[in-house]
Amino acid sequence: MAVKVVVGAQWGDEGKGKIIDILASQADLVIRSQGGNNAGHTIEVNGDVYKLHLIPSGILYPNKQCVIGYGVVIDPKVLISEIDGLKSRNITCDNLKIDPRAHVIMPWHIVLDELSEKARGSSDIGTTKKGIGPCYMDKAERTGIRIYDLINPDILTKKIKLHGEKKNKIIQKVYEEEPINLDEVIENYINYGKILKKYVADTFLTIHESIKHDKSVLFEGAQGTLLDIDVGTYPFVTSSHPTSSGACVGSGVGPTLIDEVVGVVKAYTTRVGKGPFPTELCNELGQEIRKNGNEFGTTTGRARRVGWFDAVIVKHAVRVNGLTSLAINKLDVLSGIEKLKICVAYKLADGTITQEFPPVLEDLEGCTPIYEEFEGFDEDISRCKSFYRLPESCKQYLSRISALCGCDIDIVGVGPGRDQSLYCK
Repeated sequence: MAVKVVVGAQWGDEGKGKIIDILASQADLVIRSQGGNNAGHTIEVNGDVYKLHLIPSGILYPNKQCVIGYGVVIDPKVLISEIDGLKSRNITCDNLKIDPRAHVIMPWHIVLDELSEKARGSSDIGTTKKGIGPCYMDKAERTGIRIYDLINPDILTKKIKLHGEKKNKIIQKVYEEEPINLDEVIENYINYGKILKKYVADTFLTIHESIKHDKSVLFEGAQGTLLDIDVGTYPFVTSSHPTSSGACVGSGVGPTLIDEVVGVVKAYTTRVGKGPFPTELCNELGQEIRKNGNEFGTTTGRARRVGWFDAVIVKHAVRVNGLTSLAINKLDVLSGIEKLKICVAYKLADGTITQEFPPVLEDLEGCTPIYEEFEGFDEDISRCKSFYRLPESCKQYLSRISALCGCDIDIVGVGPGRDQSLYCK
C-alpha cells in the first residue's frame, strides 16, 4: 500500500497530468482535493489528447475509483460538460464520486470575478475569471452553497434566493451592472443537481476505507506551490492550497498517512499571469522555448511566460511540501540550446546574496538571478528509452538540479506521451 501526493513545485503548468496519469496506473483510488476548473491537466494516450479540469486523471483507467474531495470548488455546468465529453469518447464516469461538502461555483461568483478584475485595472491579478476566488470567499464567510444543497431542490432554492439577492445588490450598487436572473439560476442548478446526484457520496469514508484495506491511493495536485495562497507569490496566487498539506485538508486524510510526495517541475520554468519571475527570458530564446514547449495554458489558452530553471523556488517547494522525489518534464524542449542555465541564488535590491526564497513579493520583485552555466545538447532525446542513455550533458544538468534542490529525481519526461518517461531508479 502507498499513499502518494503529486504537487506542482513551480507556478503550475508543470505537466502534472502526465505524471499523475503514469502513477494512476499503479493506484486503486485517485483524488482531487483542491482548486477548481481554473486548473487543467493535458494527457496524451496513444496519440489521443485529453484535457481534464475537474475530474481526476485516473478516470482514463476504467478500473480506478476517482474522487472529487470537499476541498474542491465545483462549477456543475463545467463538470457535466466534462463528463459528457468523456462519455462521447467511450470513457465511463461511473467510477466517479463527489463529496457532498464540496462548494459550488454559482453564476454570481463568475460575474463578480470578472467585475473585480476589471475594477483593478492595471493592478489586476490575472485570474482565470472562473469564479474560483469568490467561491472560496463565500466558503470562508460561511455563506457558500455546497453539493449537498445542489441535490436538494428545496434547500437550493432557498439559498439561491437568500444569497443571490445579496450578490445582486453588490453587482448593481457597487459595479453598476445588470443583476442575475435568479429564477433561471434556480431552474438550471436544480437540473444540474439531478444529473450529478448519482455521483455524490461521502468520499471521506471512501478514502479511509481504501487506506484501511491497504489500497494504493494517489492525490492529484492542481496548480503549483508558488501559487499557494500562503506560501506563494501573494497576491499573484490562487485561492487554495496546492501543496501537500492542501491534499490533507481537502480530503480529510491526516499527514501521518502520507507515504510519498512527488514534486513535478519542468526542466525550465514557466508561469501564467502577472507577478515577479526572476529568471524570465524576454527575448528570442524565451519565444523559442515557448514555441517548442507549446507553452499555452490548458484552461485559458494564454501564452506562458518562460525562463531558466530556478532552483531557489524548487528548493522552497521541496521544504514546503516535504517532497520525497522530483519528476522533471520537458527536458527534450531544451535540445539545440548551446548553453543552459540554472538560477542558484538571488541578488537582492540591497546587494545581499541569498539562496533562499524571499517571504514577500516586494523582495522577490527586486531580485536578480545568479546563474550557473551548463553545456547544452543537440540530440533528439524524445525517443530515448533509458535514463542512462541520455547525453552526458543532460545527466550533469539533472544531477545539479537534484543537488541544488535537495531532492532525488525519479522520473524524467522527454515528450508528452505515456511512454516518454525515463525512470532514474
